[in-house]
Amino acid sequence: MSENSQHEAGKAFFGRRKGKPLRDRQARNLAEVLPALAIDPFGPSPDDLRSLFAAEVNTLRLEIGFGGGEHLLHRVREEPATGFIGIEPFVNSMAKLLGQVEGAEPDNLRLYDDDAVSVLDWLPAASLDQIDLLYPDPWPKRRHWKRRFVSQVNLDRFHRVLKPGGRFCFASDIDSYINWTLLHCRRHGGFSWQAKTADDWLTPYDNWPGTRYEAKARREGRSSAYLTFLKI
Repeated sequence: MSENSQHEAGKAFFGRRKGKPLRDRQARNLAEVLPALAIDPFGPSPDDLRSLFAAEVNTLRLEIGFGGGEHLLHRVREEPATGFIGIEPFVNSMAKLLGQVEGAEPDNLRLYDDDAVSVLDWLPAASLDQIDLLYPDPWPKRRHWKRRFVSQVNLDRFHRVLKPGGRFCFASDIDSYINWTLLHCRRHGGFSWQAKTADDWLTPYDNWPGTRYEAKARREGRSSAYLTFLKI
């Protein structure tokens, strides 16, 4: 199957959608809190993405697969003048984040609970300042590598929605996925890797809060890479 046909054929880039049963409060948050923050990528695309937010924002970031939300909520609270769109298809992870904002929903945050491709295709061109893809599912078996989110077709999508000079940040503890991403970005030609020395890609991003996936990798003896690319 070609990269261009992955999404059309219904092969999602994520694995299972739900884990252990939700508690009553989690289910209620999904039914009542999520709709107030959710975007609809099947409706009209906004001319100005800033109009999605109640806050006055001047920069716009997208985080794909935010997991438990540690990084996303840290950035949302740290940068009130930035509008964040967070995407997470795993129901339990979305419920965890909603439990942390229930009753005090940030006005610079919007959410989506399904395939990121739908959002990327809906966003206006040159509308984002940054895309974060942090510890994505590595699909470690070679026969599953075609399901990795980093692909030429998705890099095309990133390139379309990023502003000139916009950043694509990728973090992982899986060597094969790190190399995969470097090779795909090099082949694409629309992204410039910003590392000058090893410290540049072995050092976490500024004000990095850490994530549970990163902590798990450290416990298991794996180090992480933090790659930054600029749209050219």
